[in-house]
Amino acid sequence: MARYTNLFVSILPANNLRESLPDVLQSCGLHLVYQDGDYMMAKERPGIVSYSQLATVEVLIGSTDETELVTRDPAATVNLVVKNEELPLKTNNHCHKVFQLVNQAIEKKAS
Repeated sequence: MARYTNLFVSILPANNLRESLPDVLQSCGLHLVYQDGDYMMAKERPGIVSYSQLATVEVLIGSTDETELVTRDPAATVNLVVKNEELPLKTNNHCHKVFQLVNQAIEKKAS
């Protein structure tokens, strides 16, 4: 099973990032299947790649209290996980491509 993770801190407050992430995931060709507070799950739609290559994206949004003193709104921490059932036999596999796409889109929105 291929699995790629990233953890980064956004300059946006958690509420702003939480509101914009569904659009970011949709712009990456993903379908939001679950959203509850600080957690989102999105999946690729079948048809382009085999079922074992379909990626699942999980986003967990937290906040850091360190920036609250300066900006009055805590900045958001984003924990990103992209996974699928494909064996990562090559470095440049489908799951990694989806991870890079989503990671870049979220970083662009968060900065």
